[in-house]
Amino acid sequence: MKRDPYKLMIVDDSRLMRQAIAGILAADDRVQVVSEARHGREALEMIPQINPDVVTLDVNMPVMDGLTTLKHLMIAAPRPTVMFSALTAEGATVTFDALKYGAVDFIAKPSQLDGQGLEGKEEEIANKVVFAAQVETGCLTYARIRPKSLQDHPAARVCCRAAVAMGAAEGGYGALLKIIPRLQPDLPAAVFVILHADAPYIDPFVAYLQQCSAIRVRRAVDGLPIEGGICYIVHGGEYVTIQPKAGSHVIRVNPSPFAHRGSINMLMFSAAESFGHQALGVVLTGSGRDGAEGAGEILRSGGRLLVQDPATCLHKQAARQVLEEHPTGEIASDAAMASAIHKIFQRNSESPTNA
Repeated sequence: MKRDPYKLMIVDDSRLMRQAIAGILAADDRVQVVSEARHGREALEMIPQINPDVVTLDVNMPVMDGLTTLKHLMIAAPRPTVMFSALTAEGATVTFDALKYGAVDFIAKPSQLDGQGLEGKEEEIANKVVFAAQVETGCLTYARIRPKSLQDHPAARVCCRAAVAMGAAEGGYGALLKIIPRLQPDLPAAVFVILHADAPYIDPFVAYLQQCSAIRVRRAVDGLPIEGGICYIVHGGEYVTIQPKAGSHVIRVNPSPFAHRGSINMLMFSAAESFGHQALGVVLTGSGRDGAEGAGEILRSGGRLLVQDPATCLHKQAARQVLEEHPTGEIASDAAMASAIHKIFQRNSESPTNA
């Protein structure tokens, strides 16, 4: 049965840009533009009456800018929001800020205000709006995370007796911004994150996470000794394995022979082999099935599996695939994932076999 179109509100101070966005979406029967607003305050006043399913939101606007609007929206009337601004390019700080404040996706629009330059983006824009509209409203959160200076990070080494092998693809920035900053530095595990994103944006994301996370965040480098209480970020085009060395472990990083294929599985296979029942697999938002085989190997080794609740995923295919193949996997929303990870290792440390 075909559902009604998703109701969209466009918030942008440029009338020509609002018209251009509405014109693009008019050709897509999955979306219906039901209202437009010139700035954030006007949007916040209209939303209770209009009740849109999804919002596109500019950043630079008079009266109330996009990020301020987003904070108020997520507190007062949460709904899926796609940032649509010349400022919200991949890898930009303002983009990460928006995702941290609760936006589910972003689009970098052309800087000129006449709407030109949108040609060729019609399908991308429509798909992003539709995927965003399917994220359940009750799952949206404004993450109140304070930036911190580097001296706030603990210098003492934490014994690494376990590994978290985490994989994310489309929508991964937003999910990880709800998870990594909430991990605590006393976690007795090393956290490895495979992020399927364009390579040039990994380092800016690592730097952003480092500034707003209690746990230390580093880019994975070949030969680096592995420590507990550290999150190692890996580009999806790299294969990462964990190698024993002198009673400890080091990271091995090699280019993937296949572009963005199998890197999550490879990490999970290695975590299962090196840490056995102390390995935890985590599968987040994304398309495809990278991670499904690796999750099975972790479970066979006696480890645990956490899967992001598909309702909170921007792209649900990966999570649904893993849960279909491994129904014993535990489910947690992105906002609850960090707490679930800590609880698993707390239970492990209290179990008789670890006493």
